[in-house]
Amino acid sequence: MITENQRLAIQFEYPNVIEVDDNLDRLIRNIELLSYVNPLNGEKEKHKFFASKFVEDPKFKYPKLKFDPYKLHRLFYSQRLERIQDAELKNLYTDIIYYYANMVQCIKTIGKGKEFYYNSLNIYGTPTEKDVQNAKFILHFDDEPGDVELEKVFSTEDAKAYFEDFAAAYEFPLNIKFATHIAADAMVSNATKTLLLKRNSRFSQNQLLTLANHEIGVHLVTTFNASLQPLKIFSNGFPKNVETQEGLAVFSEYMSGALTIKRLKELAYRVLASDSLIKGYSFADTFDLIHNQYKLNRNDAFSITLRAHRGGGFTKDRLYLSGLKKIYKRYKNGESMDVLLTGKVALNNADQIKYLQNLGLAQPISHNNLAYSEKRSSNATLDFILNNLK
Repeated sequence: MITENQRLAIQFEYPNVIEVDDNLDRLIRNIELLSYVNPLNGEKEKHKFFASKFVEDPKFKYPKLKFDPYKLHRLFYSQRLERIQDAELKNLYTDIIYYYANMVQCIKTIGKGKEFYYNSLNIYGTPTEKDVQNAKFILHFDDEPGDVELEKVFSTEDAKAYFEDFAAAYEFPLNIKFATHIAADAMVSNATKTLLLKRNSRFSQNQLLTLANHEIGVHLVTTFNASLQPLKIFSNGFPKNVETQEGLAVFSEYMSGALTIKRLKELAYRVLASDSLIKGYSFADTFDLIHNQYKLNRNDAFSITLRAHRGGGFTKDRLYLSGLKKIYKRYKNGESMDVLLTGKVALNNADQIKYLQNLGLAQPISHNNLAYSEKRSSNATLDFILNNLK
């Protein structure tokens, strides 16, 4: 953790960097994409879609913007980067400005079909052929036999108590709120350092372990590590950090023994749903692919289809599997994850972060992932799959 004296010394030595970083923090903090792309009427449209026998595409509604996109763009590009003398730092913040300007454009076009989809592609990309092959490879394996730990018998109140108990091992406060308009059963709001639980959801024992290690063990760990860094960009997020962050989170599931074949197949379905977008599939087409061709139950198929089609075509979900593959490779190579837990950073930022640490502009982590210290997974099939992803 940085001391006040260290902070003052950094401000004295790198005033132009701190000024740009502070300015960008004020601009970025209100543009959390996931708070805008999740439909307000998801459950209502789900019932209508099922009633139509899966043929009438849902008509989703989205939250109104709380910022002026044009004004934000103008402010992003008014930053005086020429004052930053260090070329490495100047290039870093140039990339950050371009990335968040693209994010603003993406949010601005939510609900506008292809316009949003193309902006989403610019930020998250589309599955590669190897990604699709990996997804299909995973889907060849059978789920684990029925297990009482997979039965959804726990309420959101039960989940809240479970997560509070789980987080007691971590040295940061856990703030939990119930929410309605989120696509997942649980997610972290980075801006408010809050774990959001979807109201009226039901959870299995395995799902609680999975979410605890995914959301608390990684997403909140990196949130709180980031808050202790001298630069606020660690909290707001380096460009293209999602693949690494989600890869770390699913790897945490694996190391804790929570990851199942069923869960891995869910990530594979997400890749295929994302891939269907570039082929021009409608919502009903993607649902048909997942539900009728791959035989996933209708509720889970709807959830995966919704996640891919929200906003007009959202490809973020394709990154979970590729992220896991890259993090697993790093683990097999015996490389530490510490630098990747310093905040919302990407694998390709590792050298930049070490450079920042040498300058005193970044600190070692204060919170680690507890599952990473001991491999509790004993699933030989999972190990075989992860070792054979392309």
